[in-house]
Amino acid sequence: MKLLDWYILKRFLQTYIFVVMVIVLVVVMIDYTEKVDNFHKNNVTAAEILGQYYLNFIPYWANYISPLMVFIATVFLTSRLAARTEIIAMLSSGISFIRLLWPYLLGASVLAVLTYFMVNYIIPKANKTRIAFEIKYINNPYTYSGRNVHIKIAPNTYAYLESYNNLSNTGYKFTLERVEGNQLKAKLSADRIEWDTKKKKWGIYDYTVRSINGPTETLTPGTRIDTTLNLKPDDFSSDFNLFETLTLPELNHHIELLQSRGADGVETYLIEKYSRDTRPFAIIILTVIGVIMSARKSRRGVGWQVALGFFLAFTYLLFFMLAKGIAQEGFLNPIIAVWLPNLIFAAIGLLLYNTIPR
Repeated sequence: MKLLDWYILKRFLQTYIFVVMVIVLVVVMIDYTEKVDNFHKNNVTAAEILGQYYLNFIPYWANYISPLMVFIATVFLTSRLAARTEIIAMLSSGISFIRLLWPYLLGASVLAVLTYFMVNYIIPKANKTRIAFEIKYINNPYTYSGRNVHIKIAPNTYAYLESYNNLSNTGYKFTLERVEGNQLKAKLSADRIEWDTKKKKWGIYDYTVRSINGPTETLTPGTRIDTTLNLKPDDFSSDFNLFETLTLPELNHHIELLQSRGADGVETYLIEKYSRDTRPFAIIILTVIGVIMSARKSRRGVGWQVALGFFLAFTYLLFFMLAKGIAQEGFLNPIIAVWLPNLIFAAIGLLLYNTIPR
């Protein structure tokens, strides 16, 4: 790398950090204003607010807005260089526009790699603490309200609960069926099941096992039996933003579990998984667009170009949220939904490169 590359790279990263800090500070102030009544009502200490909530809230938002902030930082830096005719001097010295992109791409690549590891491994762990804090102090106490719950817990095994109390970890009117083909082979019916925290097993009370072997049926009653099921109390706990608390291996495992059970809502977790993959590419695409659209010296000044940068950045965000909402309703494939904004803006970048004079 040459001295000029280091100059642009240093300014690029400094501008990005500055923009992120400013926006995150504004978000924190707004968030605190909205939640201060909850903090006072629940007598939350300052140490808990800072250590458990905002210490994890800040990296979450810094990562969440990183593609947009990279774009805005790129526009802000490049437009200032163009306004001072520095870019004209660079191009006049024989540097090609593609070569001028090199330090920007290097900085964007560093941020993209960092974002990938943050969003898949670091941020989810921080979100566990942050979301647990929100559930405890900000949201209303959670009570599982599902009725007549059917869950596939194994390839040929199905569980049913009429109701479940998440405070006592007790399920009522429980049945467990083993079905082979179209035939019922065995069925366990019980008045209730309770989770034993010490044994990490379910206790099944007042049960009857019905075994079917052709025309022969056998009924075996019992008072209590302990068993292990592919079913945990966590399956009935609050799923408030659960997808944000899962690392990549945990997310893959949870998706496989939902798919094996034939459960609803798997699209939300698929979208989360694929959007984590697209975020690094969004950083690079938006960086290139930012350089292309702001490298030309404008008579309207830097403010116009920065304002246009904000407009395009929020247009991207709006388009992404719209595609995500459509996918969550099941009307669009999750992979297409999360990649479509990147593909469209990549095409916009190519169009700008071929049409905007430099």
